[in-house]
Amino acid sequence: MGFIGVQELVLILVIVIVLFGAKKIPELAKGLGTGLKEFKKATSDAEQQLTSEEKEKKDETTGKKS
Repeated sequence: MGFIGVQELVLILVIVIVLFGAKKIPELAKGLGTGLKEFKKATSDAEQQLTSEEKEKKDETTGKKS
């Protein structure tokens, strides 16, 4: 349960083709890909920022103890 089978995927594909048309699908896929790329970049940037802030905090606390 919870998994999408082949029949469901085919049905979804048919519905998408009917709703948007075959010519519009590449544009939608390109937009989706661009959105995912930007989301991954933003996530990575946020993670790097948090890591650098944690490192700075650690350096500050170790510097105060010495």
